[in-house]
Amino acid sequence: MIPLLLSVAIVAAGNHFTCTPTRVWDGDGPIWCAEGMKIRLAGVAAREIDGSCRAWQPCPAASGVAARDHLVALLGGGRGTTRDGHILVNGPRLSCLSEGRAKGTRTGAWCTSPATGDLSCAMIGSGLALRWRTFDPADRCRRR
Repeated sequence: MIPLLLSVAIVAAGNHFTCTPTRVWDGDGPIWCAEGMKIRLAGVAAREIDGSCRAWQPCPAASGVAARDHLVALLGGGRGTTRDGHILVNGPRLSCLSEGRAKGTRTGAWCTSPATGDLSCAMIGSGLALRWRTFDPADRCRRR
């Protein structure tokens, strides 16, 4: 039997889209959407889930687990964990604006939750993630 390969949707830059979050890996994504795409939060950097930081990105003091758990809370809370460590979520639909491809099969996006507002700004405001100037030259969150 030949396995069926599912195409992963990259939303083109400038397009608005909806995401119903189903699971999360770390504090800046990816967030898996029921609609098929994976979102990398635009304009922010959080530690990797193992606590490391990549050399070319901002490195917040907070742990990757703390950042992930905060993002999960912003998305409505966790409802379990997959075998590979993703946190399952069941939150409200997000309204997103794509920044385009964000490495691999992820869409970089600014997303707003009806419950908590702009997720990137909320993560920066919490101190668990840092603004990544390369991907947010206009300092979007400061302007709010």
